[in-house]
Amino acid sequence: MELEAGKIYEGKVTGITKFGAFVELEKGTTGMVHISEVANTFVSEIKDHLTEGQTVKVKVLSLGDDGKISLSIKKALPAPPKKDFRGGDNKGRFDKRPQGGFKKERPAYDAQPAADYTKTPPPVYINKTSDDQNFEDMLSRFKATSEEKFSDLKHVMDNKRRGSSRRK
Repeated sequence: MELEAGKIYEGKVTGITKFGAFVELEKGTTGMVHISEVANTFVSEIKDHLTEGQTVKVKVLSLGDDGKISLSIKKALPAPPKKDFRGGDNKGRFDKRPQGGFKKERPAYDAQPAADYTKTPPPVYINKTSDDQNFEDMLSRFKATSEEKFSDLKHVMDNKRRGSSRRK
């Protein structure tokens, strides 16, 4: 019987090590199941999952040129059901909600679409006092008000300096 990669065979566990188990498929043909390919769960001790002399189904992963045969027990088994993030299976995930507890059901709501500014741009507010005001007028008013503020500030600072020298 010739072995093919990807096919499932039945074999007998002939030896167990820390890193895997040796499985005899037919007389004189032995392959190795790595510890990561023993079960669908984390395996820290192979002896918890396999015993010598046990008959197992294995899938041939690869046939090496040097005669090494890589096997998998977990890939020969049917796929386990997928778990959702809460640890349950995905069947009916959206149909059932947990009952009880301190969390209340949220009422369903219709999401409002965001404002669409692609058709009409949002309003732009411009501080305009009159329509005939031009840049030079605005600049001259800015200079006048800033000069007034600066002179007031200078007057206050001068009074503080004079007051501090009189106290001494």
